[in-house]
Amino acid sequence: MLFGKYVNKFYKKYFLFFLIGIIALLAVDWFQLEIPKICGEIIDGVQNGTLFESEGVRILSQHMIYLGVIAIIMFSGRFTWRYCIFGVAARIEGDIREDMFAHSLSLSHQFYKENKVGGLMALFTNDLQTIRQAFGGGTVMLIDAIFLGSFALVKMLMLNWILALLSLIPMIIIVLISTVVGKMMKMKFKLRQEAYEELSDFAQENFSGISVIKAFVKEIIEVKHFAKINKKNYDKNIAYLRFSILLDVLLTMMITLIIALLVGGGAYFVIMEKEFMGQLFTTGKLFEFVAYFDTLVWPFMAISMLIQMRAQAYASYSRIAEFMDQKIDIVDVDVEDVDKIQGKIEFRNLNFKYPDADIDVLHNISFTIEAGQMVGIIGKTGCGKTTVVDLLLRTYNLHDGELYIDDKDIMHIPYKKVRDSIGYVPQDNFLFSDTITNNIAFSHLEPEGLDEEVMEAAKMADVHDNITDFEDKYNTVLGERGVTLSGGQKQRVSIARALIKDPAILIFDDSVSAVDTDTESKILANLRRVRVGKTTIMIAHRISTVENLDKIIVMDEGRIESIGNHDELMKTSKLYQEMYHLQELEKEVEGGDVNE
Repeated sequence: MLFGKYVNKFYKKYFLFFLIGIIALLAVDWFQLEIPKICGEIIDGVQNGTLFESEGVRILSQHMIYLGVIAIIMFSGRFTWRYCIFGVAARIEGDIREDMFAHSLSLSHQFYKENKVGGLMALFTNDLQTIRQAFGGGTVMLIDAIFLGSFALVKMLMLNWILALLSLIPMIIIVLISTVVGKMMKMKFKLRQEAYEELSDFAQENFSGISVIKAFVKEIIEVKHFAKINKKNYDKNIAYLRFSILLDVLLTMMITLIIALLVGGGAYFVIMEKEFMGQLFTTGKLFEFVAYFDTLVWPFMAISMLIQMRAQAYASYSRIAEFMDQKIDIVDVDVEDVDKIQGKIEFRNLNFKYPDADIDVLHNISFTIEAGQMVGIIGKTGCGKTTVVDLLLRTYNLHDGELYIDDKDIMHIPYKKVRDSIGYVPQDNFLFSDTITNNIAFSHLEPEGLDEEVMEAAKMADVHDNITDFEDKYNTVLGERGVTLSGGQKQRVSIARALIKDPAILIFDDSVSAVDTDTESKILANLRRVRVGKTTIMIAHRISTVENLDKIIVMDEGRIESIGNHDELMKTSKLYQEMYHLQELEKEVEGGDVNE
């Protein structure tokens, strides 16, 4: 069993299952201790000859019937407690995983910049499995250690209190040894989990970047790196297993010595015909006593195993609790009631730095985009273009009075309302391992029945013809991160995904860079046709992407360099002029479009 603020609620939620399972387990524990008593009486009956008398046959029949009843009770009880207790453990694992996943979706971009995916996956797999074992096997061990151990010990004391007390001394020593070793195992287990996390993260990162590894012929180097990390994981596992094996060997040795002591001492009491609790200590009683001790071994071993399991579980729980304790940065504070966002955007002297940075990446950003305008943002790589749209999506917190949507401070508009009103085509064009239809209709809760809308969005993104070339057309299942598609196709599917949402504000973050100028022209023409009255922002490196838009914002090193349309910027902006002439020169040198 395990306690902590993220798991305590499950004891209440699954109380009935726990109760039924524990009652069934106690019934099994009680009735299984009847078996040594019956077998002892049968042995004594054979030894003194009473079972060979006429009455003995009836007594033997009663014993056999009783043993059959006990077998049925134990079968039913074991099935019940396994279903209830182990079933609850699996349910709790699933519930915690759901809580963790829900929490993970609420964490900020900054958290995922600082934590690797492989390490997080270790929490969702290895650590959760350890917690499930604590709730399942740990509960059984705890109940058996308390009740089965108590039942067996009382019966041993009633049969022969001298042998019972003698057997307790080494058993207590076993518990003490287990406690000491268990503390060391907790530390070793935590190190083992951290090594697994590092291994998992390395493997995940290499699988994601396999094309880069192959392109640079780095397979051998990566294998060597993996071998090094794998060796570290192996060493941590071996270090943990050493303590686990040491504990098992000590337990086995101690228990074997105790049984030898009990058999020798018990034989002495049988030979000397000693009485305990008014009864003669017979051969049958010796068998019964040893059987009780054999039963007692499990509760005492359960104590040591429970100590070990709790050490592992708390090590895993501490890692999960640390994850669950991560602060949710993006929250609604003093929100205003907003019915519908129209699309006006205003930056007012905005300065911004990332949470882990010391210097601002945006400096005194001020500009206004009226609702329905098509606006381009252009500038050199790293000038802050993407940061501007990240702030529009409320992925970071701002100071009051720096960014407004429809003349309302973005910090006081429900952030889900803001994001729901924005369509976003990111630079990396992430696609899910799902059908093309479901990827395009991602913004809708139910993609079924949206075939016409999906197809229309694909046509506007100029990717419909490519999709129909596939054997399964729109039902084609994409590989991980959309690997089935080319770079240009992924961009256009991402565009279609944003267009089908029909948002008040549509943002393209360098989203036509992988297509040729003809395809770009078609997409832009479609946008002008379907985005009338709706705000569209296009971040780009190519001037051809933005030159016909209503307004162009030129950025340089986190600042606004110039604002105007193409003709105005060709007169007033040196940076814009430089970019234009360089791109025209590249076209002439290459004999066509620079990106073809």
